Amino acid sequence: MPSSRRARIGLFVAGGVAAAAIPAFVIPDNGRVRAQAVQSISIADKKQGAEAHPQLLQEFGGAMTGSQAKYVESVGKTIALQSGLSNARSDFTVTLLNSPVNNAFAIPGGYVYVTRQLAALMNNEAELAGVLGHEVGHVAARHAQKRQSAATRNSILGALGTIISGAVLGNGALGQVGQKIFSTGSQLLTLKYSRGQETEADNLGIAYLQRAGYDPRAMSSVLQSLARQNALDAQIKGTTNQVPEWASTHPDPASRVRAALTKAGSRTGKTNRDTFLAGVTGLTYGDDPAQGIVDGAKFTHPSLKLAFQAPNGFYLVNGTRSVSISGQSGKGEFSSAAFNGNLQDYVKTVFAGLSSEQQVQPDSLQTTTVNGIPAVYGAARVTSGGSPVDVVVFAYQWAPAQAFHFVTISQSGQASQFDGMFRSIRRITSVEANAVKPRRLSLVTVKAADTLQGLAARMAYTDNQLQRFLVLNGMTNDSKLITGQKVKIVIY
Repeated sequence: MPSSRRARIGLFVAGGVAAAAIPAFVIPDNGRVRAQAVQSISIADKKQGAEAHPQLLQEFGGAMTGSQAKYVESVGKTIALQSGLSNARSDFTVTLLNSPVNNAFAIPGGYVYVTRQLAALMNNEAELAGVLGHEVGHVAARHAQKRQSAATRNSILGALGTIISGAVLGNGALGQVGQKIFSTGSQLLTLKYSRGQETEADNLGIAYLQRAGYDPRAMSSVLQSLARQNALDAQIKGTTNQVPEWASTHPDPASRVRAALTKAGSRTGKTNRDTFLAGVTGLTYGDDPAQGIVDGAKFTHPSLKLAFQAPNGFYLVNGTRSVSISGQSGKGEFSSAAFNGNLQDYVKTVFAGLSSEQQVQPDSLQTTTVNGIPAVYGAARVTSGGSPVDVVVFAYQWAPAQAFHFVTISQSGQASQFDGMFRSIRRITSVEANAVKPRRLSLVTVKAADTLQGLAARMAYTDNQLQRFLVLNGMTNDSKLITGQKVKIVIY
């Protein structure tokens, strides 16, 4: 089941007390590289990382295997060695995650992660190394420990905590309640790093690129691609363009791009563009059918033979455990929980788990059927930030031992906006299920007669083909194609 958790790059757990200090490098404002002490991977770090690793794999769709994963692993280990955390490649575990979210992160213990979606957005090996170097830089500088120093953590789950849904739910009354409602399970704690910490991680990533012989300007170009992808996503969804989660927290994308380019200066190095493109071609792009597919406002899960439609003005975000439903006037989530065969008990249990700070109970429970599927639903009014909001749980018995449910939150009196979605859930036919195909990344060699528009027309989308093609390849409308160059397209 997909997860709505849109964790940003830079998600970390606090590490144990490290052993010896080893020099790393950072580029201060004067542009000169200077030594900075970092702490090596300790036994406590390794233990904590090993405990967290399986949970992270579960949260982010699992580890990919095959040639693409091996290629990413090799690049990741090379750049991680530049941090001074260890001199042994075997001390680092680098994982390509089966996730459609643009994300990367690292945790103490030598564990480094990047999603296939973010890898697909990059355009050369130096960009991949730069992103992973940024994440390792957070660990080397022990930013997570500094941000969490005021918090008490009882275990690795406490350290991982629960994901904070502000990125999905916003910061108003809806977001305040939503943060409580949707921060359940062993999700990652989204740390909000300071402007100085993000800048330091950028600078460390640039320094690592330089030490490994890569073009340090790649940090700037990948930040630019992420900012443009975020703008395109916002345009497609009809939402306000916000700072991309990877490129936050405090510096705006443009300032980080400029700062990274300034830090890189006139230095150059290898980019290994062709090697990179060959290394990532064939990657699944967007949703994996095994986790369900979002197509506009429609969600289809071919294995479960399930489909539903979001309301007008709302968009869906797919993940490994749930689907989020987001709009200006409300938010929601579609997921599953343990089911003992009694649907009313199921709904009560979902309500009981919504908040650890206040008791949330439905006013009443109603039994119905939706497209032949047994269903039970209930609503509760909750006060958040002094404002009343309505929470609805609508559950379906999909099989004797399997149930699914929506949880929605909206301003008081607006819960009915989700009624159409609740009634849209249905079983799909085998023909419909078999028609769901994954998209994947493919390479095309530019011919003399090719144009941007012509290549974009080959993208496996019915909307925004040119914009998708340009962002995917780090191009603009003014870019000139060169005969013989390789470009990425997305095909079925």
